[in-house]
Amino acid sequence: MLNTVYRLTEPRKIEIEFSDVDLNNGTILVRPTHLSICNADQRYYQGKRSAEVLAKKLPMALIHEGIGTVVYSNDSELKVGQRVIMIPNAPVEEDEFIHENYLRSSRFRASGFDGFMQDCVALPKDRLVAVPEDIDPLVAAFSEIISVGYHAVNRFLQFSHDRRKTIGIWGDGNLAFLVALILRYRLPEAKIVVLGKNQYKLEYFSFVDETYLITDIPVTFQPDHAFECVGGEGSPVAINQIIDVIKPEATISILGVSENNVPINTRMILEKGLVVFGSSRSGRKDFLDTVRLFTEHPEVVDYFTSIVGQVVDVRNIEDMNQAFELDIKKAYGKTIMLWNV
Repeated sequence: MLNTVYRLTEPRKIEIEFSDVDLNNGTILVRPTHLSICNADQRYYQGKRSAEVLAKKLPMALIHEGIGTVVYSNDSELKVGQRVIMIPNAPVEEDEFIHENYLRSSRFRASGFDGFMQDCVALPKDRLVAVPEDIDPLVAAFSEIISVGYHAVNRFLQFSHDRRKTIGIWGDGNLAFLVALILRYRLPEAKIVVLGKNQYKLEYFSFVDETYLITDIPVTFQPDHAFECVGGEGSPVAINQIIDVIKPEATISILGVSENNVPINTRMILEKGLVVFGSSRSGRKDFLDTVRLFTEHPEVVDYFTSIVGQVVDVRNIEDMNQAFELDIKKAYGKTIMLWNV
């Protein structure tokens, strides 16, 4: 079967290319319906990766967050017409100690090979998770980044000690929002405090206990543990501020992505005996956990709708470019493409 793929061939240039889809190897064919733009997609679209990386990875279809409808299936559990979340991580092996998203052999869509900007996407059954029809599709579209937060919280619960009275979250963007919300449900007795640069963004965090501007942190604030959800040029400031204020033997979860190396105060990490760990991407189990969170706590979906930003009806390449350009200018939230090409 011939499939149409919308590949980024150079920064800000999307072109139509074609690929063959083999329907005889047990794959399930999914028609994307809702695609969510991530900051990683924007780094490629705007050409903010190095020239060497762009030369190696382009041309490539973008987007690794999305849902779709099954249009071809020989599987009795995933039937034609069913709504599914598409999992971008593509492992080729299993390891009893290493999660699929950390195996160096795993590939990731819209990073190592084509993402979901296609007419149809061929995926094995284990790269699909059914999502109930009553879940808002605009929220389901960015289930991937929610699953990343769920995965990070699971790792935090594994690595941290049991005194979790106060947890600080540095960052006021989408990642901080979803991590804070997941923590609210996973640790309902904990005091959740969010620290950011923008007061108007902090106002979205209505479900946490306190919010502070990073320029106005009380001297008495000493969290038991912390999450860094800043990334970029703000990473070193956030991480070192966490190291300064956090209690001894605390755990620091690093989630923000930075293109450059980040200098941090290792002396104080040693003096305080801190545990610092990183989390990246997610695996099938994290997607299943995310859908379970949606179904067991439907009100959490309502909270996530507050970070839905631009919703763009996409019918051609011009609309795709418009969606990315609008996403660049957005003040807050996730940009969703209604995939109607």
